Amino acid sequence: MTSLKGIVRRIIALRASDVRITLLAVCPNSDAVLEAAVKVAAADDMPMLFAATLNQVDRDGGYTGWTPRAFVARMRELAAKHGCSAPLYPCLDHGGPWLKDVHTRDRLSLAETMAEVKATLTACLEAGYALLHVDPTVDRTLALGQPLPIGVVVERTVELIAHAEMERVRLGLPPVSYEVGTEEVHGGLVDWDNLNRFLSGLQARLEAAGLAHAWPCFIVGKVGTDLHTTTFDPQSARRLYERVAPLGSLVKGHYTDWVANPADYPATGMGGANVGPEFTATELAALHELCAREGRLLKGQPGLTPSGFKEVLKTAVLDSNRWQKWLLPDEVGCGFDQLAPARQEWLVATGARYIWTDPRVVAARQRLYDHLRSELPDPHGFVVERIAQNVQVYVDVFNLKDSVEILAG
Repeated sequence: MTSLKGIVRRIIALRASDVRITLLAVCPNSDAVLEAAVKVAAADDMPMLFAATLNQVDRDGGYTGWTPRAFVARMRELAAKHGCSAPLYPCLDHGGPWLKDVHTRDRLSLAETMAEVKATLTACLEAGYALLHVDPTVDRTLALGQPLPIGVVVERTVELIAHAEMERVRLGLPPVSYEVGTEEVHGGLVDWDNLNRFLSGLQARLEAAGLAHAWPCFIVGKVGTDLHTTTFDPQSARRLYERVAPLGSLVKGHYTDWVANPADYPATGMGGANVGPEFTATELAALHELCAREGRLLKGQPGLTPSGFKEVLKTAVLDSNRWQKWLLPDEVGCGFDQLAPARQEWLVATGARYIWTDPRVVAARQRLYDHLRSELPDPHGFVVERIAQNVQVYVDVFNLKDSVEILAG
């Protein structure tokens, strides 16, 4: 299987022939999303990346219940189910100190959180990950809003890459690809001068450490989108492309969910794009549709009790307290019922990905499916297909269909 670094260099070379491709990285925030993405990769003969955060997949199981090894095993199981021969790339997303919520909650020291991240890097390598996003741009010991000095970001980036490379060699594994940087302002890298200082410093430090071969294939850049903004900035993307392409790298955009102009990604040289919460919303919308069908079906069967899926899910989201993570500054300290109805709906939809594996939600979902089987033999397949249709939108605009052969060179 061609490495991601090799594919990135191929994408850069193809631009000379006016062939423009952006890779899609799906965040595997549920089993249904993972299956939908594998299904699309199989049908379209295209490489698919899976960007798993420390919160989603980790040695403790994350909120998906998957360790890195279990995640890769499930990916391969689904590939066999759907006859997928296209390359699938498991990836670590935002691997860095305090980027796992529990590390912040438990107030881990720098040494403690770095040790945890290093242990996870090893676990990812052992599981067969193809890409490691090294992102030490957060420091919870600093005052709120104070960015980490660029020199410190460089040193911690090199420290984590050095650990991964040492472990990779120890384990006798082939080269792995890397991603660095962040789109978040807390990293201090969204400023153009800071980004240049980071790239120059990283290049010098990797060379000095004998790690020039580990130069990242992806640089995460600020291209206009964030959690609450859906407009991609082509001008910023072109400028970033011109800066990093001569280094053998491409820009990767995060927060691509619901982006208004996705066709501009390949046109401007974007190498990759992460999509996650959008697919959770699609999964939830499909389940809500099934709830409506259940309601209609059970009207003529008074002896059956509805699954109560929507109510169970909302309760699980509130009980998890994860919804508080996404409160806006003027909402902090408010109770859930004090928020506007539209915000409540958004927080439940966003928080759904954290509780898909909650036993109450799993049981209610199973009851929902069972009630519908008389008229819908495969409710799970219905949900997966809805997500796959959403994934297909990005595949089409990123020019990924039937791209395996051309990207392999």
